[in-house]
Amino acid sequence: MASFHESTLKTDVSAELLIAHIVQIHTSVCKLESLRPSKQVNTLFTHLVKLCIPSSSIDITALPEETQLIRQSLITLCGKAEGLLELEFSTFLSKLPQPLNNLNLFPYYGNYVKLANLEYKILSDNGVVQPKKVAFIGSGPLPLSTLILATHHMKSTCFDNFDIDESANAAARQLVASDNELQRRVKFHTQDVMEVRDKLGEYDCIFLAALVGMNKVEKVKILGHVRKYMKKGGTLLVRSVKGARAFLYPVVEEEALLGFEVLTIYHPTNEVINSIILARKPVV
Repeated sequence: MASFHESTLKTDVSAELLIAHIVQIHTSVCKLESLRPSKQVNTLFTHLVKLCIPSSSIDITALPEETQLIRQSLITLCGKAEGLLELEFSTFLSKLPQPLNNLNLFPYYGNYVKLANLEYKILSDNGVVQPKKVAFIGSGPLPLSTLILATHHMKSTCFDNFDIDESANAAARQLVASDNELQRRVKFHTQDVMEVRDKLGEYDCIFLAALVGMNKVEKVKILGHVRKYMKKGGTLLVRSVKGARAFLYPVVEEEALLGFEVLTIYHPTNEVINSIILARKPVV
């Protein structure tokens, strides 16, 4: 979920009331028979996002254990629902004559465009303009970030996309197969990033999707692994969240980037959900 469009981003909901509403939604989601796209599923998750998007003074680290468990559960549920929505649309698009010309049929396509524009600007501002080779870890069945970057910003860059789910990669390959030029530059690998070692040293820039590493321990472990094997001087773009948005995605704290030179941390206050952390592996 790249972002969510809400014309008025209110900031006057108290933390207590916000959490109460989120807990209610979690209870309702847990009662669903399936997380596959449906009117009920879409309504519940849309309501959740509307609650979590506005700027909030909520301190996630200070939440009681029970609320932390609900938060972790929601992140997992959101991830599953997001994956099922993307798989459904990826499969649908692949059946069209020109699937890559119809990506805008995905309801959140415009939000991914905004996120890609923002990420490319941050990369460019830090000297990463046209990298030769990029890795995207956690690309999913509908790899919109890669597709938008490859077609609108990094038009000669080669992209290696990694996902642990072969069915997701199969769906993504089917989409890209409709474009010979893009198929040459965009590849998909079914592999856990923790099993990727020397190959990480090939990339000028590595993207780490928000749902790769579902909690702090996993995220720190993955970041340490990537740092160990990526090339010196290479850049790492990590997606995180701030405030109540942490009920949707895991938070990446700056201290988790031990051994990296943190170049930029950007926390959107508008409809873009994900925060962006850009870091570099020191040359020495």
